[in-house]
Amino acid sequence: MKRIALWLLPLTLAAAAAAWWLLAGRAQEVELAPVRIGQAVELVYATGFVEAQQPVSISARLTAPVREVLADEAQRVVRGQPLILLDDEEQRHALQQAAAQRRVAQQDEQRTLALFAKGWVTRAARDSAVAAADSARAAEDSARARLDQMIVRSGIDGVVLRQDVEAGDLASPGRILMTLGDPSRIWITATIDERDIARVRAGQEALMSSDAWPGRVLHGHVREVTPGGDPEQRAFRARIVTDDAVALPLGLTLEVNIVTCRAQQALLAPASAIEDGKLWIVRSHRVHAKAVRTGIAGTTDVQILSGLSRGEMVVKAPEGKLKDDMRVRVRQ
Repeated sequence: MKRIALWLLPLTLAAAAAAWWLLAGRAQEVELAPVRIGQAVELVYATGFVEAQQPVSISARLTAPVREVLADEAQRVVRGQPLILLDDEEQRHALQQAAAQRRVAQQDEQRTLALFAKGWVTRAARDSAVAAADSARAAEDSARARLDQMIVRSGIDGVVLRQDVEAGDLASPGRILMTLGDPSRIWITATIDERDIARVRAGQEALMSSDAWPGRVLHGHVREVTPGGDPEQRAFRARIVTDDAVALPLGLTLEVNIVTCRAQQALLAPASAIEDGKLWIVRSHRVHAKAVRTGIAGTTDVQILSGLSRGEMVVKAPEGKLKDDMRVRVRQ
């Protein structure tokens, strides 16, 4: 009996070792990552473009053909500078006619006043002559003002942002011929998805970048958010100004990240580790789920508000393959 027992003992040990090896070999392999302290930042992404804060649309006051365009795009202009000349032949003839009528009325006025002084005409005749002369002078001033309107002038000191007219075009009061703007007074207009607009408010920090300057980040802040949105685009607009004076070309497209929330000493876990509001920890080669409350969620990390402590190790990417108390093998 002793010989048989001694003979079976190595077989038993070998079978146990084989069973352990098989169980360990079938264990789910996992990779662990530490829970760390760091900065958590919540961002709202948008695209924006540089535009003048107060663009000015230039239109004609009268309907007339365009005779000459005096300013091109990107040209600097000053207040009162002529930008567009309209065909003014008709207005010149009208002014000449009004001037002739004014001269006749003034001569009649002078004669009537002289006769009235001698008592040869009535007061009513004098008043009629004076009124006719005043009307003729007003008509001439009106004709001269209409002639001056055939010169379309700049209303501000700035730059021609856009030219939408050429010689020979027909100008009218409802048509925009040019757009002017002051390049020293610009902002970035960002389009915000309506799902994110509730988190955006004036004063928030904004980080901006452009393919025109790889690696460069512009710092600014939200000045205002438009109260009305675009129902077709399902979006709102935010106006952003740079913190430092910087020359940006009007129309430049920028990628905008608005910082809506920031936590300096936040407990962070990998975003890939969060699964249905819980994280997985490993104890004695088995995984156990821990419910956590999350805060700021980024692309790589998620803020843990409760449920974990600094320094704990969690399964980096459970991928829906784990069950509570499942045997696992930690990847080294």
